[in-house]
Amino acid sequence: MPLKDLETWKVSYLQILDEDGNVDADLDPKFKKAELLDMYRAMLWGRVTDERMLKLQRQGRIGTFGPSTGQEASQIGTMYWAGEKDWFVGAFREHAARLHRGESLIRQLLYYNGWEEGNHNDANTNPRNLPISVIVGAQPLHAVGLAYASRLKGEKDVCALTYMGDGATSEGDVHEALNYASTWKLPVIFVVQNNQWAISIPRSKQMHSRTIAQKAIAYDMPGVQVDGNDVLAVSVATREALDRARKGEGPTLIECVTYRLMMHTTADDQYKYRSKEEEDVWWKRDPLVRFRKYLTTKKWWSDVQEDAQQEEFKAEMDRQITEFEAMTEFKMDAPFDHVYGTTHAVIEQQRAEYLAELAKEADHG
Repeated sequence: MPLKDLETWKVSYLQILDEDGNVDADLDPKFKKAELLDMYRAMLWGRVTDERMLKLQRQGRIGTFGPSTGQEASQIGTMYWAGEKDWFVGAFREHAARLHRGESLIRQLLYYNGWEEGNHNDANTNPRNLPISVIVGAQPLHAVGLAYASRLKGEKDVCALTYMGDGATSEGDVHEALNYASTWKLPVIFVVQNNQWAISIPRSKQMHSRTIAQKAIAYDMPGVQVDGNDVLAVSVATREALDRARKGEGPTLIECVTYRLMMHTTADDQYKYRSKEEEDVWWKRDPLVRFRKYLTTKKWWSDVQEDAQQEEFKAEMDRQITEFEAMTEFKMDAPFDHVYGTTHAVIEQQRAEYLAELAKEADHG
């Protein structure tokens, strides 16, 4: 029986800056010099602190940590363009984005040492930053709820940017979030950092979809795949998505094709499931290297500036690490404060038992 075509779709791919730092002149967004340098410094700050965090974990000075090396363009290319009123709803591998959004390194050091204080926004951090979410695929629902609440409150030009990995798109929560955002035309940007691996499961064994961006088609929202190691392409896609959202035209899904250059977390050995040769291919696509080549070609960055910036960042890292390691006062029962918005008898009973057990251990210590 002949069938009638109801509709046809396509998925677009965007790359502006290639692996050698060459820009497509027809697609060049011509960002201001100050913007480009700000983005590069933000990416570099994310990289050097990520490397230092890995060393701290190996030295036993923080707990399990998930490196974000290799994904800086996906994070800064999106978060750089967010406004102060926008919501940042991340997962657990948005290290560079969190730092750019105003979180201190100290806060992350607290978090990765298991202190509840690591989930709090300090005085210098945007209150619309949500804490790290380790549950895979849970945070897009929060983003949708925040966008809906902002609309109910009559807030103008407020968007929610939520981040997830490729593996999260296999979770039902993500599809519920996509459906709800589309149905209500909510201002949500779904940023999928397709880093090729969901822990030890390759993308090819997670889904048969040729792209993740095409999943947006089912929810009648724009979906675009970009070179996630190209900060210019990520920026262009994000600015267009934010513009649509602020005009009331609804959500967008951006698939950033990138790669997790390090282990899933410091509890993982990536060479049990992938090869060094595969990593080497992606190191040649390093987002910082290509962006630095681009800036150097324009004579906006040099080796002297690079060395000076590295030294400045090293001093700042040393300062924050020293400040963190000098901390001695922590509220041991702080997690009980945040289970519910109001007190509950059962929680208070558990708090009392916990504090009593700590006191008993202290007596015997």
